[in-house]
Amino acid sequence: MPTLRLAQDPAADELLSRDPFALLVGMLLDQQVPMEKAFAGPWVLTQRMGTQSLDPAEVAAVEPERFAAMMAGPPAVHRYHGSMGSRVQALAAYVVEHYDGDVTRLWETAPDGAELRRRLEALPGYGPQKAKIFVALLGKQLAVRPAGWREAAAEYGPDDATRSVADVRDPASLTAVRETKRRIKAEAKAARGG
Repeated sequence: MPTLRLAQDPAADELLSRDPFALLVGMLLDQQVPMEKAFAGPWVLTQRMGTQSLDPAEVAAVEPERFAAMMAGPPAVHRYHGSMGSRVQALAAYVVEHYDGDVTRLWETAPDGAELRRRLEALPGYGPQKAKIFVALLGKQLAVRPAGWREAAAEYGPDDATRSVADVRDPASLTAVRETKRRIKAEAKAARGG
């Protein structure tokens, strides 16, 4: 089993490495907070739920106000803990409804990369960019490589990319990804004339 280093915390990364739904939740949370905080979020939730992993059925079954309180902390799992808590529960319910609670069926039964990306885009809280990044993460770090996965991952697919969490394996690669993001943001700003 590959060991992910997305949270940059041993306990949180161990959970992400063995619990596919926790990884899916971490990716969901990865917006408007530092990557490490987003991917540590699933571990924080397991601590607050008193579980060893994030079971989609259990997450979906928690009373929404109670789940919102778990997200709120302190410390908060996400800066927008209320709306993100709703999204996490919607994601869990979707996995239960469409994949019988087994999130690995999402990628293990995908006939090709395009279908995998389509399935990811259909998830609550996911969109085209997040889906491409997750396809790249699966392919690069977890050896989930249906035909055409690199094409489905688009700009996040190349081995030498340093664009996203799919490319983070240690502190040095995290720094490289952050530098690439800063450069892309500066180039976009310059292109807008700002």
